[in-house]
Amino acid sequence: MSKKTNSKGLSRRRFLTLMAGGPAAFFIVPRHVLGGAGFIAPSEKLNVAVIGTGMQGIRDIKNLLGYKDIQVSAICDVSQISHYTGPYEGRKAGRGPAINAMQEYYAQYRKDEELKTPAEFADFREMFKQKNLFDAVLVATCDHIHATASMWAIKNNKHVYCEKPLTHSVWEARKLAEAAKQSRVATQMGIQGHSGEGIRLIVEWIRDGAIGQVREVHAWTDAGGTWSDFTDRPKETLSIPDGLDWDLWLGPAVRRPYHSAYHPYSWKAWWDFGTGAVGDRGCHHLDPAFWALNLGHPTTVEGCSSIINNQTTPKACIIYYDFPARGDLSPVKVVWYDGGLHPARPEELEPERNMGKDGLLFIGDKGKILCGGWGESPRIIPDAKMKDYLRPTRSLSRVGDHFRNWIDTCKNGGSCGADFAYSALLTEVMLLGLVAVRRQKKLQWDPVAMKAINDPEAEAYLHPEYENGWTL
Repeated sequence: MSKKTNSKGLSRRRFLTLMAGGPAAFFIVPRHVLGGAGFIAPSEKLNVAVIGTGMQGIRDIKNLLGYKDIQVSAICDVSQISHYTGPYEGRKAGRGPAINAMQEYYAQYRKDEELKTPAEFADFREMFKQKNLFDAVLVATCDHIHATASMWAIKNNKHVYCEKPLTHSVWEARKLAEAAKQSRVATQMGIQGHSGEGIRLIVEWIRDGAIGQVREVHAWTDAGGTWSDFTDRPKETLSIPDGLDWDLWLGPAVRRPYHSAYHPYSWKAWWDFGTGAVGDRGCHHLDPAFWALNLGHPTTVEGCSSIINNQTTPKACIIYYDFPARGDLSPVKVVWYDGGLHPARPEELEPERNMGKDGLLFIGDKGKILCGGWGESPRIIPDAKMKDYLRPTRSLSRVGDHFRNWIDTCKNGGSCGADFAYSALLTEVMLLGLVAVRRQKKLQWDPVAMKAINDPEAEAYLHPEYENGWTL
């Protein structure tokens, strides 16, 4: 052995010293060896900071804690505790309930471990000053904070998982994609169906020519119509709840007095904070079409809706996208419906079957594929045709677990299935549809210039200005 100690081995003197130390010397064996099967040494754990501990954030924390190699080391939320009303009457969220949820999880499912209480922050910008606390970040805030929080993670070389939609505006999506491309961090958007079996079957069948060239895609959700009855900002001013930093919650949005119409539940219905049903479900349901058909950028986008105003998203809308030919793939028309609107029922669908509250329909030259939301349970219709179809050999790798895909990529390198290169474009196209809804006209889209070439006034919606000194 060399006398020089290096990363590949011990020096001869050090080796002899350890041997001379007798049995006690062997306590230098790594803890994961001594710990036995299933033991994960602290050095092998991925420390995650969670930004946004509302109801979705707490659900994500519980999911993360299901992985023995994950430790939630920091949490950040503008609220210490939030009390929900409406459909979630009695539910609580915020930093306090998040820690309580962690304590309960450890007591029930990780009894062999002691919970290290995570560091708490109200402002994620302050959290990043202690970036040695964590390796990765999960963003589960309101939509209008997604881009800034994710960009802070990328600029601080932290892996980042962001809930959908990735951003609140088209411009933000483009900028995040550019930043992620220049970084070496693992990125993933929270479209869990992208790691599922259903979407892989759809991609394989369409590539196999199961229904021929796809000319139309229709996707829908019943969500969105009941989130808010407001058409203008509330006139009354309510007291800010204890433990809530209202200015931080507003972030880059236009200032206004606190009201429970915005926080903690109904923010999705407000243009300044949410993205309506398109942002809530569009990235999920149209994901299979983007992957299977390699859609890219549309040439035109047109939106129509129920009564629209400048404050809240419409209760229902339809968005029409035209995508050009892509290599050997034909041009395709994609239509989005929400608020309970659906496409016409396909004549091939058996009378006893319904289309569902969430779904996706592919129409090809030789047939149709119908699936549930998130790409679940795809079937060629009618069922007799499905039974006759000789399925192709699997050509796509199976992932099965969206979080696991991200965790493994954080540790081992590579790219996630729904990384920001992919999901930023998907988000951009979804949000472009909302711009068309707000403008109530067909937009001619120039993706290179990122402009609606026939409507300069659309710029205000493509790239809204940040307020109060916030930047991306």
